[in-house]
Amino acid sequence: MESSDSIVIIPTYNEKENIEKIIRAVFNLEHCFHVLVVDDGSPDGTASIVHRMIDTEFPDRLFIIERSGKLGLGTAYITGFKWALQHSYEYIFEMDADFSHDPNDLPRLYAATHDEGYDVAIGSRYVSGVNVVNWPIGRVLMSYFASKYVRIVTGFKVHDTTAGFVCYRRRVLATIPLDEVRFKGYGFQIEMKFTAHQIGFRIKEVPVIFVNRREGVSKMSGGIFSEAFFGVMRLRLDGWLRKYPKMPAE
Repeated sequence: MESSDSIVIIPTYNEKENIEKIIRAVFNLEHCFHVLVVDDGSPDGTASIVHRMIDTEFPDRLFIIERSGKLGLGTAYITGFKWALQHSYEYIFEMDADFSHDPNDLPRLYAATHDEGYDVAIGSRYVSGVNVVNWPIGRVLMSYFASKYVRIVTGFKVHDTTAGFVCYRRRVLATIPLDEVRFKGYGFQIEMKFTAHQIGFRIKEVPVIFVNRREGVSKMSGGIFSEAFFGVMRLRLDGWLRKYPKMPAE
């Protein structure tokens, strides 16, 4: 078995155009990453493509969890986090299947945690301006000002709180009570980062360029953003009232 300290979790729903290409792009990197696909019952055969790759080429590096339907982005990642913790990975990544996150940036997030000692590395679209390509202007503004809104309401200084391109060290996910994470959509991304910050973990934003998907259909919706918008108020209250877990010793 080709061992690795790193697992990239890729949630999927109807990503047949992208899934094989994104997996191969990750596996072509110099650092050995493993990949876990969490598929929510894609009717387009996404899971079948992954199973074929496991059976014929990558039995020791590629894994899949199949769920019965669209249960939410947050629950997909929680499922993947728990699996990664059970399998003793030290660096656990979130990444989209559609190449909006460049696999070539994975080593940079890894370096921020493995080499520089940060606990969380965020692939940030906004830490050095607005690095978004081919998004409609309305969506760029909505995403950018959503992150500004989070900073204002919570006092949390991360520029890209809704980013879905993240590396967590194992000790972060082992400390956060994953079963208590409340949000299922992009509010999940804000909640995870805010909780890590409140516990005291060190966070670094690594500038990346976000490119809108070339193939397949976006899963973004107004409901996802409304959850994030109203959920921020609850996070602010949590920051005042909730008792967070203690930072673990190194």
